[in-house]
This record gives sequence, structure tokens and C-alpha cells, in this order.
Amino acid sequence: MLKLGVKNKLIMKKAFFLSVIISLCNGAFGQEINNKPISKTPNVIIILMDDMGYGDLAVTGALNFQTPHIDKLANEGMRFTDFLVGQPVCTASRSALLTGCYPNRIGMYGAIMPHSPIGLNPDEFNMAKMLKSKGYKTAMIGKWHLGDAKSLMPLQQGFDSYYGLPYSNDMWLVGYDGKIHPEDPIKGKYKDLPLPLIEGNETVQVLKSLKDQEQLTTLYTERAVKYIEQSDNKPFFLYLAHSMPHVPLAVSDKFKGKSKQGLYGDVMMEVDWSIGEIMNALKKKGIEKNTLVIFTSDNGPWLKWGNHAGSGGGFREGKMTVYEGGSRVPCIMRWKGTIPDGVICNQLTSSIDIFPTLANIVGAKLPKHKIDGVDIISLLRGDMNASPRKYFYYFYNKNDLKAVRRDNWKLVLPCKNQLTYDELPRGKDAFPGKTTEKDITLALYDLANDVSEKYDVKEQYPEIVEELQKVAETARTEFGDDLTNRKGNGDIRPPGKAEWK
Repeated sequence: MLKLGVKNKLIMKKAFFLSVIISLCNGAFGQEINNKPISKTPNVIIILMDDMGYGDLAVTGALNFQTPHIDKLANEGMRFTDFLVGQPVCTASRSALLTGCYPNRIGMYGAIMPHSPIGLNPDEFNMAKMLKSKGYKTAMIGKWHLGDAKSLMPLQQGFDSYYGLPYSNDMWLVGYDGKIHPEDPIKGKYKDLPLPLIEGNETVQVLKSLKDQEQLTTLYTERAVKYIEQSDNKPFFLYLAHSMPHVPLAVSDKFKGKSKQGLYGDVMMEVDWSIGEIMNALKKKGIEKNTLVIFTSDNGPWLKWGNHAGSGGGFREGKMTVYEGGSRVPCIMRWKGTIPDGVICNQLTSSIDIFPTLANIVGAKLPKHKIDGVDIISLLRGDMNASPRKYFYYFYNKNDLKAVRRDNWKLVLPCKNQLTYDELPRGKDAFPGKTTEKDITLALYDLANDVSEKYDVKEQYPEIVEELQKVAETARTEFGDDLTNRKGNGDIRPPGKAEWK
């Protein structure tokens, strides 16, 4: 027994010294990353998915299909576990990403319909314009959804080229001729959906049926690869906004029936293939180490579509709600040599933080008007003790302040008629389920111990409630709040107005 005890002590000593060595090595590595000069002109690729939920990747727990290329992206970069969108719905979220602003600051909200009278204001100094100011070429491929009047389309917003759909692939009520077609709405299964596929400012193809949409992911991917292949020594910004996995789901024959999760799994496998093609193109071109790749989603899953929707990964609710299932999305950033490999970042971050971070990286000036994002370069360089974002405001609709956040504490504010997916059965096989609404009362959630937002702890932590109520007041003073009939006195700017001829 004595000999065994001595042996165990030796083993413990060896383990201790090994852990010290590993710790020192990790510290040295982190210091090297933090002190290493970074390129001021990396290529930037943002890949934005549509309605992809937190749990829709193998690295976040997806079942019955694999995403090996996205997994590799995560293993070679940084995966963010607490990454929030500007608002959990299409148009609002996309405007926030490109401007670094909460959508209500710039007059954007919801999901605008085709032939909309508004869109992203061309006067906003958006991400494309910011990068162009530093000599970047800029390209946009995929779903725009920030105004489909020519005056509001990508070429008028700082992009050199555009190829894609001007709005969501389910917006069948307005045809490619710009007129309302009420005779075409969905009745159960999807009918033919006339959609304009645009290059530059002109329609080059009309997607007249769901069958036509099966090539969308492939078309976008081929265009992205070609753009990378034809790039020269000038740095480029490529914004690739996939239409999938937004309903109606459509997948090419390459992946049809390949997953064990049905059509949604097939679509996600094709999306993963697309990421692989893009990363392979960067490698062949010899520019993968000088390219920052950001992969994320515009909001959580549209749960009423049941097995044609994604997974919120265990978070509460989904798209169009400010619960975590709607607002928290996957995010992976890869930049070899600057972002350390395989790091998981649990700090509070948001899509609105990408704009100021890129501005810092390329040495661009921030716009004169106010933005809401914060620079998270310290996190990208591996400093997991940094906490650049202290608070987050969960707005929805035109200007409803529905929750506020500090670290792991989230205060959900009272409101009436909050959409919920949890009261009624969800849909199946392209048949949507029904949703209902319910009134919400004040609630405090500790997301460190309750990511599903089930247990209200406001009675146990009155001091946190008081602090977050003050945070909410700060937000109302700046932005106003329709729920409490408040007018803000901050820098609130109008959207762009469509010029229809």
C-alpha cells in the first residue's frame, strides 16, 4: 500500500508539473497572438444564413446530418456561444449587421415586403462603404432584403457588384413585374413563386417555381467561388447571404435525400458543401491566411414550420421573439494567424459589433453619425478576459424595448401580445403550424444557469432588477420605447425612401 501511495504521489507531481507547463505554453501562445501585428488589408467574407438556428450545426448539437466543413471552420477559428442579432427578423437584422446600429436607430424593422416604400438609407455609412474607403472591392451575392427599389439596391449602397434575390424566397405575393398578385398565396403546400434573380440592377432570370429554387445555393456558391478566383492583389469584401434554410426549402439533386433529417438536413448539408467550396477556393488562390471569414445567421429558426424549420439548440422560442432562441445565433470567425484556432468565446457579443471591429482592423474612420456596435478585436486576438460589450438592448417591432441584458443577466420587460410557438402544435412538410400570443410580465433570468429562460429569479435578485431597470431607462432615453409611449432624444435617423418610376 505504501509503494502504491508513493507511486500515486509521483503521478500527481508529474501531472502538476505538466499542467504548469501547458499553462505556461498557452499563456505564451496567447501573448504571441495578442502582440502580433495584424494585417490592415485582410480580405473579408461574411456568410449569412437565413433562419438558421443555434442548434443547426454539428458543433452545436445537430442530429442526423453532418456539417464537416463548418466544423472545420470552427476548429480553425473562434466559435461564439453568446452572439446576438440586432433584431430577430430578416430586414432588421441585416440592416444592423451592415451598419453597426440597432435597427430602430436607422428606421428599419420587421421584414419588408416586395415593392416596399422604404429600405436601408443610402446615406448610412455602411460596411461596404467603409471598406471601399480603404480601397476594397465589394461584392454582394444572395438575399438583400433591404429595399428592392433600384435606388435602394446594393449597387447604390456601396457594392461594386450584386447577384441574388432582392427579398425572401417565400415572398410570392408580389411578382417580378412589381404588381400585387393576391391570387397566388400559399394554400398548404407551396405553389409557383415568381421571383426575380437580379444581376447588378437588372432581372436576369425569373424563378417561376420551387423547382427553380433548387439551384439557388449552387448558383450563389459558383458566383462566390468565381469572384474569389478572379480576385487580384486588391483586398475584397464578399457578402454572401444564402437564401436557405428559409422556407420554402429547396435543395439540388446533389444533396436531395442525403440526410436522415429529411429536407431540412439535406439543405444544411448543401450549405456545408458551399462553405467547403469557398474555403477551398481561398486555399487554391493562396489567400486563406489573409482572409477573415465570418459565418453566422440573421436570426433563429422559424419554428412554426416544424420539420422544415431549424433548431434553437435548447434556447426558448425562435424567430420573431426576443427570447434567446430567436436572438442568439451561431457565429464562427476564422482568420489564420490572428484568431487562435479552436477557441470558444462565451462573452456577450452581437452582429452590430462586426462593423466597428472591421473598421479597427482596416484602419477606417467610424461614421460621424452614432452607431451601437463595440470593437471586439481583443476577443478575436484571444483575450477571453476582455468584455467589450457590457449591455445589450433587445428591441422588436418598430421600437418596442422588450428586454435588456448585462453579462448573464437578462430582464424581460412587460408587454402584451407576445408571439409564442409553444402553445400550439408546429407544422409539418411545408404546412405551417399556427402561432398565438400571450401577455408577458416582468421576469429576470440568469442565463448562466438557465439558458431556456424558464425560471424567473427577480424575487431572489432585486438589486439586479433595479440595475437592469436603469439600463432600460438609458435605452428609452436614447431610442424611445413604443411599449411605454416614450420618445427618445438620441440620434434616430430615417430609413431610405424608395424611388419607384
